[in-house]
Amino acid sequence: MRRIERVFSRFPRTFWVANAMELLERWAWYGMFMVLALYLTGSTDTGALGFSQQQKGLLMGTVVALLYFLPVVTGALADRFGYKRTLILAYVMLASGYYLMGQVRSYPMMYAVFLWLALGASLFKPIIAATVSKTTDEESSSIGFGIYYMMVNIGAFIGPIFASRLRLISWEHVFTMGAAVILVNLVLLLLLFREPAREKAAGRVLPDLARALGHVGTALRDWKFLTFLVIVVGFWTMYMQLFYTLPVFIDQWVDTGVVYDALKAVSPRFAQAVGTPEGTISAELMTNIDAMYIILFQVLVSYGVMRMRPLNAMVAGIFVSALGIGLSFMFQNGMFLFVSIFIFGIGEMASSPKITEYVGRIAPQDKTALYMGASFLPLAGGNFLAGLLSGGPFARMSDKITLLGEEAEIRRLDLPPISDGFSSNDYFMMAAERMGMTPHQLTDHLWATYHPQNIWMLFTAIGVATAGLLWLFDRMVMRDKPPGK
Repeated sequence: MRRIERVFSRFPRTFWVANAMELLERWAWYGMFMVLALYLTGSTDTGALGFSQQQKGLLMGTVVALLYFLPVVTGALADRFGYKRTLILAYVMLASGYYLMGQVRSYPMMYAVFLWLALGASLFKPIIAATVSKTTDEESSSIGFGIYYMMVNIGAFIGPIFASRLRLISWEHVFTMGAAVILVNLVLLLLLFREPAREKAAGRVLPDLARALGHVGTALRDWKFLTFLVIVVGFWTMYMQLFYTLPVFIDQWVDTGVVYDALKAVSPRFAQAVGTPEGTISAELMTNIDAMYIILFQVLVSYGVMRMRPLNAMVAGIFVSALGIGLSFMFQNGMFLFVSIFIFGIGEMASSPKITEYVGRIAPQDKTALYMGASFLPLAGGNFLAGLLSGGPFARMSDKITLLGEEAEIRRLDLPPISDGFSSNDYFMMAAERMGMTPHQLTDHLWATYHPQNIWMLFTAIGVATAGLLWLFDRMVMRDKPPGK
């Protein structure tokens, strides 16, 4: 206990300010990102934008991929211009980006605004981790980064809870919340943040950026490291379906009213606090169970896999996650999500931290930071592919409106096309009326006829293939070979 107290006393004020800013930034980001797929594709009569699944997948996949690629070079800008100046620019871009996302309605404008926000996020992303690193030492770094990752998960858990309540009032409020939270960060930055000690870069900006890209190229010339990164893209492609596809699937197909009723039987007041006026639980709160599990069990799972070789832990964890993500798409009963997301989360908690640990082990001692920077690239590739899969493939296999269109054509219902004056909800209700069904009966009919749950096979196959390739990589490439050799 005294050792822990001594370590905590070594953290300067800037360390705590940086962690508070990380929590708030994650609050804003996940509050927006967990509901973004719903906002982009939801029916226009609810205030959502009514874009197609393909448009949603392209927008989210390409922009977020760019967000995770850019920190490879934006860290060089922060080193040159200073952390505080760069954070001021990042917060101005983020706050304006969040606010404008709630104002624009057209697809080109939404794409442009989301890109603007992502550029701001890419400036922010490398600075806080670097600040934590510079405000800790060999004795305090383990606890310091533990606090940092805890802040990430607390922010990721809180954001969707607020977003879920605010969107019942107005979708615009979700994005206003993001802007307001970022402005709080700006105040913290201006009043309390002190620039940590750093080496000031000399020379011009463009050569610095070119040098950063060149360093990444140097790391990628290690074919074993490159092979590992390419394989890990599969994990992130599967993992990101938690944000790109699962909320839409739950919203369209899963009966969360049974969850609401179960909560109401225990505490009517709590059920009313977290539920919707229709007596359901929103899709984003159901997927947010994953963040809750991480907060509760990450330390326990990390302890359990502590003595496992990183690759063994990754293989096992990714395989378990693949089973969990598949189960999440297999059932209409919302109660099953508590189990399936728990299985997914256990695998995620076992594998995701080990990816970072393994990169540190595989890197030559004099190139650890270089390899760590390049480890963002699988996240970029995974988001890009996740966006593509959540677009066309999901629309063809599982999108309720697309499948209803096929049914309407077979039955010759002659429904008006979806337009600004005729929303997807109007389309669904008219189809149900002409088929002599209630909306619930029509949903069950489409489920039984078109089997939208079969999308589970695609996402599980990606995870299982990734685990298998990592196992082969371990046996054929890395077994009994020193890291970095």
